[in-house]
Amino acid sequence: MYLYVNGEIVHREEARISPFDHGFMYGLGAFETFRTYNGHPFLLDDHLARLNNSLAEMNIRLSLQREEVVKIVHQLLQANGLKDAYVRLNVSAGIGDIGLQTDGYVAPVVIVYMKPLPSTISMEKVCTVLKTRRNSPEGKERWKSHHYLNNILGKREIGNDPRVEGIFLNEQGFVTEGIVSNLFWVKDGIVYTPSIDTGALNGITRQFVLSLLTTLQIRYEEGLYRLSALEAADELFLTNSIQEIVPVVRLHDRCYVGKEGAVTKQLKEYYERYVTHLWTRHELIERVD
Repeated sequence: MYLYVNGEIVHREEARISPFDHGFMYGLGAFETFRTYNGHPFLLDDHLARLNNSLAEMNIRLSLQREEVVKIVHQLLQANGLKDAYVRLNVSAGIGDIGLQTDGYVAPVVIVYMKPLPSTISMEKVCTVLKTRRNSPEGKERWKSHHYLNNILGKREIGNDPRVEGIFLNEQGFVTEGIVSNLFWVKDGIVYTPSIDTGALNGITRQFVLSLLTTLQIRYEEGLYRLSALEAADELFLTNSIQEIVPVVRLHDRCYVGKEGAVTKQLKEYYERYVTHLWTRHELIERVD
């Protein structure tokens, strides 16, 4: 496969970064993952807004715009012979001396990875509650940064079965999120999801689903919830930008309706309407019938 590295399209075997890159040395970097649908990068504006905010927080002097990223993505789609793809847009701080740097990073490294969509994307999943607790964000909120050990420890607990997702609780015992997903459930027609105050990532698909619920006039609540709330739910589903909306059929010994859930089915139906043309969730108000 081919990828983009600071202005060049190169084969994966030829890609190089400096060992003095502070993204490698100190974890100063951020990324976004998204899908293309027939060449369209779904919700790209929302991904870029979050990425640019996280770069500003890390004092990385770069703000990426839609036009330049679309150009790169289309070049990579052509080079890799793809229309529907998994894309990771990564910005690393760039080269610095050994030691912690307080000045801004003015020469970051931009890498865009691409690969075919995994064949193991599941229609439904089984969940398990992790022993590993979700750690607190290292800054004022959680970004998609290079700090990923917490997620890796969670993944080691559940293994490599793509049909299984692990659910984090935080140190206070509140339900937080999945290893690579946000968490939603339905009880008596109301949709619930953990607040980002739990330490959860404010996922782009999470934000899109909340906007979709508002537009469809489906009531939802964000808050602090114990595991018992999930166990009493009528429907349970996960969201992320690659797997979209994924129904859950079981959490330990508690079974759910999975893809037959009325709210889950409705959200999936509307989600699929927009993947080939929406740039941001803010367009929803104008487009939902």
